[in-house]
Amino acid sequence: MLRSMYSGVSGMRGFQTKLDVIGNNIANVNTVGFKAGRVMFKDILSQSMSGVTAPEEGARGGVNAKQVGLGVTVASIDTIHTAGSAMTTSVATDLRIDGDGFFVVSPDGGDTQYLTRAGNFTLDAARQLVNADGMFVMSAEGGGPITLEEGVTAFSISQTGEIISIGQDGVATPTGISIGVAMVVNPGGLEKVGGNLYRLTPNADTEELVVGLAGDAEAGSGTIISGQLEMSNVDLTGEFTEMIVAQRGFQSNSRIITTSDEILQEIVNLKR
Repeated sequence: MLRSMYSGVSGMRGFQTKLDVIGNNIANVNTVGFKAGRVMFKDILSQSMSGVTAPEEGARGGVNAKQVGLGVTVASIDTIHTAGSAMTTSVATDLRIDGDGFFVVSPDGGDTQYLTRAGNFTLDAARQLVNADGMFVMSAEGGGPITLEEGVTAFSISQTGEIISIGQDGVATPTGISIGVAMVVNPGGLEKVGGNLYRLTPNADTEELVVGLAGDAEAGSGTIISGQLEMSNVDLTGEFTEMIVAQRGFQSNSRIITTSDEILQEIVNLKR
């Protein structure tokens, strides 16, 4: 069987994966805090037809190896953690991180924790700060859920994440509660679990997750901006361009298979 046919099959599989990633990026163009993905390719092992010959001084020159490539495979599917555009909502519980940190949420109040860049939070009936799925937003003080006191009727959130209550007389009083922000060494190593959430993996950070204050200049966690949301970082212009490239690559590889099939048909016809 011709090697070109298998190379064409590997190319079609690779570009199909690329189209899957592009389709997911475009589908999430308006998803808050979404980070786009990209596909990187690498060649498969090459088959050597002949080896390398070293040069002999005064006798003969060196000869390069003759190798035939055996196709392509997906090297990695990277998550690009660049900042998305800011969207102003003027809602106090809508938060955006101006930096590299992540909000920390938990479905059980602390034992299980996830990271997110989506800051569309709300207060539930128990005056707890939760995300759209009802997960608790973790505080910087001990990493527990954030609950506002009964007397707090209005509040604001500072750039360090501290919640400041505003009384009926208009006097601002710090509550001593701050929204926690976590940092990881390698954000690309985080595992997507759906719902705008990431799970910490050994390749994202070798240490346990630490929830701290925002505005740490040394850690680079960034500041918290209240009344704004971080939109998706998907660039539609780039995605559609990559879609055209992937489509043409898929068509070219399918043409390789068709041409290889025609050659095999000619070989079969030699017997007639």
